[in-house]
Amino acid sequence: MKNTGSVSTDSTLSTPSSEDLMKNGLNEVQVEQRVRAGMTNHQDQSSSRSTLTIIRTHLFTLFNLVLGLCGAVVIALGRWLDTLFLLAAIANVVVGFIQEFSAKRKLDQIALLRRDPVSVIRSGSVVQLPMEQLVVDDVVLLKRGDQVPADALVLSSDGLDVDESMLTGENDPVAKRPNDKVLSASSVVGGTGRVRIYAAGTSSHAAKLAQEARKFSVIHSELRAGMERVVRWITYALVPIIAIVLNGQMVAAGGWRYAFEHNVWQDAIIVAVSSIASMIPQGLALMTTISFATAAVKLAQDDVLIQEQPAVEVLARVDVVCFDKTGTLTEGGVRFNELLPLSVQTSQDDSSSALSEAGQQALAWFGADENANPTAAALADGFRVVPSSPVRGVIAFSSALRFSAVEFDTGAWVLGAPEALLEGGSAERESAQQLASSGLRTMVLAHASSLERDAKGEVVPRIPTALKPLCFVTFREQVRKEAPETLAYFRSQGIDLKVLSGDNPQTVAAAAKTAGMDVSAGAIDTSLLPDQGPELTEAVLNHAVFGRVNPQQKKNMVLALQEHGKTVAMTGDGINDALALKHADLGIAMGNAAPATKAVSRLVLLDGRFDRLPSVLDEGRKIIANIERVTNLFLSKTAFAILLGITLGILCWKFPFLPRQYSTADLLIVGGPAFFITMFPNTRKYVSGFLNRALHYAIPTAVIITTMLVSVNFLGRSLGSAVVEEQIQTATFITLTMIGIYNVTTVIRPLRSYRLAMVGLLYLGMVAAIHVPLLHEYHQFMMPPAELHLWSVVLGVLGIVLVEVNLRFHQRWLRRYHPQAVEAERAARLS
Repeated sequence: MKNTGSVSTDSTLSTPSSEDLMKNGLNEVQVEQRVRAGMTNHQDQSSSRSTLTIIRTHLFTLFNLVLGLCGAVVIALGRWLDTLFLLAAIANVVVGFIQEFSAKRKLDQIALLRRDPVSVIRSGSVVQLPMEQLVVDDVVLLKRGDQVPADALVLSSDGLDVDESMLTGENDPVAKRPNDKVLSASSVVGGTGRVRIYAAGTSSHAAKLAQEARKFSVIHSELRAGMERVVRWITYALVPIIAIVLNGQMVAAGGWRYAFEHNVWQDAIIVAVSSIASMIPQGLALMTTISFATAAVKLAQDDVLIQEQPAVEVLARVDVVCFDKTGTLTEGGVRFNELLPLSVQTSQDDSSSALSEAGQQALAWFGADENANPTAAALADGFRVVPSSPVRGVIAFSSALRFSAVEFDTGAWVLGAPEALLEGGSAERESAQQLASSGLRTMVLAHASSLERDAKGEVVPRIPTALKPLCFVTFREQVRKEAPETLAYFRSQGIDLKVLSGDNPQTVAAAAKTAGMDVSAGAIDTSLLPDQGPELTEAVLNHAVFGRVNPQQKKNMVLALQEHGKTVAMTGDGINDALALKHADLGIAMGNAAPATKAVSRLVLLDGRFDRLPSVLDEGRKIIANIERVTNLFLSKTAFAILLGITLGILCWKFPFLPRQYSTADLLIVGGPAFFITMFPNTRKYVSGFLNRALHYAIPTAVIITTMLVSVNFLGRSLGSAVVEEQIQTATFITLTMIGIYNVTTVIRPLRSYRLAMVGLLYLGMVAAIHVPLLHEYHQFMMPPAELHLWSVVLGVLGIVLVEVNLRFHQRWLRRYHPQAVEAERAARLS
């Protein structure tokens, strides 16, 4: 029977007594019993999405379904040269897969570094085992620096202090005594102990916390969502459109019976496929993918790893950034601040000078002690001269005692918490509380003649008698030097900031204030709030700094912001942050984050530098702003393709392009310029509703282009047998590319020199496609008679004029109904 919980649920197991476990641990038979029962510590250590998930994301899309069916028809008919329209879809899949798979490999390599062996008692001996080989009831020896490999009960403790910040966010160590629980993923910061595993593998606390976070969900991208919406609309309309187009082409070929009897139905189907494929904006999907991939490569050079392509776009849409304190706002740990007199009201002299040389040397010893807790170890930077006299006695620090002590020839020196060394209600305790409320971690240095000893002369772990407190020793969390500038940048961009920390609210408020945040309203202690509900929602909407936030509260606070229309980014490094990162619109993990936290994030700051985010925001803005520009081109093309296909189908006129001709026109009027436009610099702020704005411009433009193309075909047909089909195709190509290339100029204004050069190259490409012999033959062009050639140019010029008129009306509409978009564009041009 498989069981990864308490052993008492399986009567087939041989369970030794607690005394026997303490001494000998499990024997080989008992270990084998638990392995067969599935009670091992095997865990899913994957740090990122699976290869299958990445393939599924990029391959199984509505774009690829429609284009794949069109391609299958063309290939079945043996017309390989007419499958060029599939290249965009194939490139879209390949580029996206390569970029995200590369990110996965890089992240997996990071995760493999965190696999330290564990000290376990087996058959009376201490052995080193990989954590996967541990089983329930194993007795593990823990010492400072070890990570707890599974949930366990404490059997013995010698000052065992555990840092549970990865699970709870609380930065202070927790003293552990016999029968206390220690949870997987916490780490030992002081003392030693023996613990008995009671829940391992997927039953451990950390694994359960990460289970929900591992569920795959597609990141929301407005760009991709907008494109999917367009394709969905087209897909709904495809059945009647295909019927109209196919019937029109069959009738144009001489009728259904004639087409099959004379074997011309294949040509009609190829032309129909060309018309239908042109209605799908596959190039827009490719340009978006290339933009995402290019941004990912660029940001990777700055140690920013993009796990999912749309992540860079999402940050540009974010209007609330939530972040943890430790590891994000601060560097983690503390640094020595200064020595202060025992009364904060006392005028401050140079306290370090006022303290005797012996006292300063004692502080240096505390900082240099290899068993020092992280706070005392910070003294090493401020005090370096260690006493040369021999050490007569030591009391190691533990969270239970809340002090440590050392005895030299100069007497006993005690360093500990004010609550342990100062009398309650005293003026000195009041001063200590004031210092703590200002965000300083405060300890007291005191002196006594000697440490207390028992009858055998052994040091007794007790506060010495006649102890004289000398001064406060203060420590400050080190706010990242880049944090104030980064937060100021976000505020200047109109982005709200929220600190969600599991640490003490006063400590959180102090760090936030140092980083430049407004903390006049104080920090909210969320341990006094429910895990969810209106009270929690009201707090997160109206306040900015929160302490003692548990993992469920972090997640629910993110969800509450989203329910009120906010786009939320969440940064963090602990397992306690994983659920919030999972549900945020954009989860951002620090480089030293837990593997489960990195697995659910969309973006990883490999070097842990918070100031990388502004560059990500800039890249996201460039992508969104430029993709909105090229969307005008692609939707114009898609709309006129639909209108042209329906119109020609109703008129029963043959579609005036071969697939290869249309692919070249598409390259000149949309695909080629779009590639360069997406690379243009653009700092415009994100303004929602890009699809509506694009459609308002694209639909009238499509009507203009369709009208001009139908007019060219009407004039060609009116000339009778003097004009052949290839000449009408060439004339239609000229009119389309003339208008389409000018349409490019409407989205790249102001027309600077390099942009005009691009337009010139596009017109040169149009001329080359028609007149260069090799290209002329490939496209099967035939120059139209002079009259039709003239009309194709005249209608092209008329179309250009009407496109410009439509642009002016569109700009007026924007100023009236979308002033934010106009202002954002103006500000970007000025910058």
